[in-house]
Amino acid sequence: MRTGATAQEVARLAKVSQSAVSRTFTPGASVSDATRERVVAAAKTLGYRPNALARSLITRRSHIVALVMGYLQNQFYPLVIQQLSQSLQREGYHVLMFISDESETDNALAEILQYQVDAIVIASAMLSKNLAQQCVDSGVPVVLFNRLPDVDTTRPHTISVSSDNYEGGQLAARHLVARGHQRIAFLAGLENSSTSVERERGFVDGLRVLGQSVWKRAVGHYSFERAQAATEELFQGPRLPDALFAANDHMAIAAMDVLRHQLGLRVPQDVSVVGFDDVPQAAWGSYQLTTVVQDVPAMVEATVTLLKERMDNTAPVRSIVIGCRLVERGSVRPALAAAPLRAIGRRKTNASPAA
Repeated sequence: MRTGATAQEVARLAKVSQSAVSRTFTPGASVSDATRERVVAAAKTLGYRPNALARSLITRRSHIVALVMGYLQNQFYPLVIQQLSQSLQREGYHVLMFISDESETDNALAEILQYQVDAIVIASAMLSKNLAQQCVDSGVPVVLFNRLPDVDTTRPHTISVSSDNYEGGQLAARHLVARGHQRIAFLAGLENSSTSVERERGFVDGLRVLGQSVWKRAVGHYSFERAQAATEELFQGPRLPDALFAANDHMAIAAMDVLRHQLGLRVPQDVSVVGFDDVPQAAWGSYQLTTVVQDVPAMVEATVTLLKERMDNTAPVRSIVIGCRLVERGSVRPALAAAPLRAIGRRKTNASPAA
């Protein structure tokens, strides 16, 4: 065993061509089982390790996909990172992740492109005109994950994968009205986020069709702490909302903590709560959150498919919308329990919140 062996030495020992060695260590390349066995055995004997950087100079493909994230506080995005990374690895690609807030996304682009990435996935971050145009000029396809491009920033290489957020908002509206609620509040995410905008639009339209409108509205900025403050804002005054739809589970969980522990309200007896995403924490016993499910596996599969199509130039630019469904748990009152909100003080420090 020794280190520093070359592909030529492996080829000589295995009695195959150097291109056969290259194909053996290239994911998805065509090579017979017999050849693969001889090459792998020779590489093990010589201690050979393929040089991905050297191969990228020859193929002009780095097999690296950059993933740009704006924040990781929302439990939905760690799921995305895990499943997207695993799916790309099975296809022979690797993820290079960049964390950047909205104001720094364009600054990070220059660094991203220095790595000769084959494609970029942008999740929980915004795509500016400048960033979109630079990617087009560099020939690097971009996929917006769980985002829709604005009309002004759409470019030929910009494609997207998203849930049907509008339909998800309608599902939440229909479910709460069917359970007898009449004073329904909405907790928005970011005002300029397509996910929050579409969820609210669907929610408002869904209520209107059923003869209702949003009782109160506040903005939680997709932040746990700001969602808590927004919940306190919504539940001020003599008449309180009897239901709350939050633009994601992260904020819904923050709202439930405030309702129970700070305001002394019961969920769902006093206030029903619906979220959006179906993160693992939504099913925890303390929350049992009714929520709109984003199908992460389907979204990831669609993202990888679009990336491969664009990198191989085998299909035109297109976007994919994945359907949603609502999962019922214990945070919304049963249909037959549509009793009026009980009289209760705004704060009960000695209250025992419901599980």
